[in-house]
Amino acid sequence: MPPLPILPASPAGPPSTTRVFHWPHDTTSAERKSLIAGGLGWMLDAMDVMLYSLVLVYLMREFAMDTRTAGLLNSLTLVASAVGGLLFGVLADRIGRTKALMASILVYSMASAACGFSNSIGQLAVFRFLLGLGMGGEWTTGAALIAETWRAEHRGKALGIMQSAYAIGEAIAALVVMMVLPHFGWRAVFFVGVLPALLVLWVRRKVPEPQIWKNRSAVSQPSKTGLGAIARRLWQKDVRRNGTLATAMNTCAMFGYWGLFTWIPGYLSLPVSQGGRGLSLVKTTTFFLVLCGGKWLGYALFGFFADAFGRRKPYSAYLLIAAALVPVYGMSSNPFWLLVLGPFVAFFGTGFFSGYAAIASEIFPGEIRATAMGFSYNVGRGLSAVAPFAVGAVAAHFGIGLGFFLPAAGFLIAALLALALPETRGQELS
Repeated sequence: MPPLPILPASPAGPPSTTRVFHWPHDTTSAERKSLIAGGLGWMLDAMDVMLYSLVLVYLMREFAMDTRTAGLLNSLTLVASAVGGLLFGVLADRIGRTKALMASILVYSMASAACGFSNSIGQLAVFRFLLGLGMGGEWTTGAALIAETWRAEHRGKALGIMQSAYAIGEAIAALVVMMVLPHFGWRAVFFVGVLPALLVLWVRRKVPEPQIWKNRSAVSQPSKTGLGAIARRLWQKDVRRNGTLATAMNTCAMFGYWGLFTWIPGYLSLPVSQGGRGLSLVKTTTFFLVLCGGKWLGYALFGFFADAFGRRKPYSAYLLIAAALVPVYGMSSNPFWLLVLGPFVAFFGTGFFSGYAAIASEIFPGEIRATAMGFSYNVGRGLSAVAPFAVGAVAAHFGIGLGFFLPAAGFLIAALLALALPETRGQELS
């Protein structure tokens, strides 16, 4: 495959109507296949991860867990995702984006199915940790694959569409729970999680490595690059400042995300006496599906905003609005307002994720791009792992709604940090 032509950066200002609606026709086969691979991998990753939150009430009954322990198990998954993101990032820089992507999908799908065999909290914790390794690896490898395959003028949209697949995966998880749980129990729900492994067969046959990675691999032989050399490159001045800022920003934003969305299903379904809103399984699933619709729009539209107005300002705006909406949502007890506010909370409280892949891929140099993206994103995710536990601890005394003030604070701090990063819209990748 010949190298993609280097095109000029998109002009400043909002794109024309023609460019907005006709850009899919200006894509290559490799670009489309990379987006399908990364998007489906992320969608199915989301499904596997969300199954835990959606059956959390039943797990708490089965294993006699309180909210602290339930939150701690989810925090363990996030810690593992930080480790997995770093490991698979290094792997992707050495053996290629598609091979590392396939490995990550296999890890998280097998681990999800294994959760169905758990007979103790300890066993469940081990399987959730393994799932976290693959979860962290999938985002790192998928985002690097898409970022290096797509051209600058459409990169934000492509990464936004990839991120939007997460909301679809969560909606699929809700449907799986609604159809499987009443008839076969929570163990069967986790067994469904093995299905993403089938995606690996298609990726192996159809998805090429980015030409950028091939060219760099031929010149620098990344498989022989030591971890020490990678660490030194990460700490060099041109990488260190922006990398540190991006990691801190991502940590706070993900603290907000995981602290909020890990507990929303429980917030809706737990009895009022336990700090929830006492909705039935059908109502909880319905509310969650509506919320997923808001997530999908937030993810997908962010990419268009990022390509039109830059990465930094939309990212900060999303987070500021989320910081204002989350406390209102947490204090609402009327089901009508929970239904109305849910999609807006989801739109702004998740859509910002689409910006991070574009920001990270454009501030880090090519020779360590996947490693640096994986390190930054997943260190943030690892540090944010305290969020589900922290919200659970507050919920034990004051209810989940008041616990949501913690995620709101995380969103606010992340919004302010975003404004300190440089604008990178239109930047060509090396």
